[in-house]
Amino acid sequence: MLNYIQSRYTKESGNSCNLSCGSNLDFLKITPGENVLDLGCGRGNETIQAAMLTGPEGKAVGIDITQAMIDVARLNAQEIGISNVWFIKGDIESLPFDDGTFDAVISNCVINHAKNKNKVYSEIFRVLKNRGRFVISDAVTKNPLPPEVKNDPEAWAQCFGGAVTEKEYLDSITSSGFKNIEILKRREYVKNGYNFISITIMATKQKYDGCFECLL
Repeated sequence: MLNYIQSRYTKESGNSCNLSCGSNLDFLKITPGENVLDLGCGRGNETIQAAMLTGPEGKAVGIDITQAMIDVARLNAQEIGISNVWFIKGDIESLPFDDGTFDAVISNCVINHAKNKNKVYSEIFRVLKNRGRFVISDAVTKNPLPPEVKNDPEAWAQCFGGAVTEKEYLDSITSSGFKNIEILKRREYVKNGYNFISITIMATKQKYDGCFECLL
């Protein structure tokens, strides 16, 4: 699966088409000084915008599994002249960051590519600070996809074969420990003859820190 995904996005790195489900920065409400992580940053456009919102006292980090995308993102940041943004190659199922590094996480139509959605959301929970939040858009299905689709690596690369049902997806979030889950946007559509849903979700990390009132 991985080779097909990397091959697709290596080709896409030289195009100008929009690969996301739409910008989530308005929902995230970034404040100066925050640290922001962009999962599947692609050419880095939203990561750079996030870095501008955090200001020089904050930072934005983009991670992508495709080196060609990372190269383009770094070039874009260099051309703009912004210094508080970093781009690294990595796997969203095993994030190379310490616990509690980030105030916020964004992602657009990326986690559907991952084989283990539970692991991705557990990693997001781990790298977020307490009371940190994420805003993530992704594609899910109304009904389970048949085995011939789920086992097709080309379908996985096309934001299709890796999609799980809406319930499975939300269960991955709750089982990772997130609270106050809110669906900000939801749109149903048909893709390759199957009923799909585009959803944008916000949730917060809230761990007991000695303040019972904080958990209410």
